[in-house]
Amino acid sequence: MTNNDARTPSALASADAATERRDERFADIDLWSTGSILSALGEAQMAATAVAYAAAPQIEAVVDAALPGMRNGGRLFYVGAGTSGRVGLQDGVELTPTFGLPPERLVLLLAGGAKALFEAVEGAEDREDIGRADVLEHDPGPDDLVIGVAASGRTPYTCSAVRAAREKGALTVGVSSSPQGKLLQAAAMSIVLSTGPEVISGSTRLKAGTAQKAALNMLSTALMIRLGHAYRGQMVDMRIVNAKLRVRAIAMVRRLAGGTDAEIEAALAASGDNVKRAVMIRKGIPVAEITARLEKAGGDLRRALGERA
Repeated sequence: MTNNDARTPSALASADAATERRDERFADIDLWSTGSILSALGEAQMAATAVAYAAAPQIEAVVDAALPGMRNGGRLFYVGAGTSGRVGLQDGVELTPTFGLPPERLVLLLAGGAKALFEAVEGAEDREDIGRADVLEHDPGPDDLVIGVAASGRTPYTCSAVRAAREKGALTVGVSSSPQGKLLQAAAMSIVLSTGPEVISGSTRLKAGTAQKAALNMLSTALMIRLGHAYRGQMVDMRIVNAKLRVRAIAMVRRLAGGTDAEIEAALAASGDNVKRAVMIRKGIPVAEITARLEKAGGDLRRALGERA
């Protein structure tokens, strides 16, 4: 995120050195060939994904801590500003079409609101009062998981929102490139992505943004798998919203349970276009029993099919 910070110079001086300091290797990058610039940027991107991979134990702890609440109907919040906020929104918005997470169980908060998706909203990230009000409007509670994302770890909007959610009993997580950032103090759990200085100093849309995207992708996908939204490597709760996805759904049902196109189409129609339920129908489970079986199995298709206890 290019620095459009509206804070005072004294506040900026206290910003975390890890995300703001210069890397002297790139002091003359504007004189380099295009190929050399791309090599430097590509190397930085690979380093960022390695940082996310190294954070797997922290991500695992978050997933395991969040599971009881999410299994009890809890919601997933993403909170952020600027690039960090947009990265969080990008991860969250995909969970409904990919894994069937009900939209009412997803809360996406971006400093500056919808306008900030497309352009910078001056001063939005500095508003602690709005951060607190935005999250409290959704009344977070003990079953909810609230993820705050800020490369610097100091964004007032995000820190305030996370702090308020924690006060309400929600499980809060800070994702930051700064181990000393206030966000990690405000949150109950931390995911530290120490990406260091950027190729272009302060532009955390680069390494820091990539590490955030990778880490959030790991976290949300693992969480969805553990919640039963995947079976044999297939996204069996995928929303069928277009022709391409219908073809994919038919292929998944055929792969998992067999049948002709006509039989699979009939199973999908009877299931309300849900791959998981269509597979159960093709496996011979009466439609009237499917809901009860899934509820007993906590949405886990393997368990509902009796493939594991």
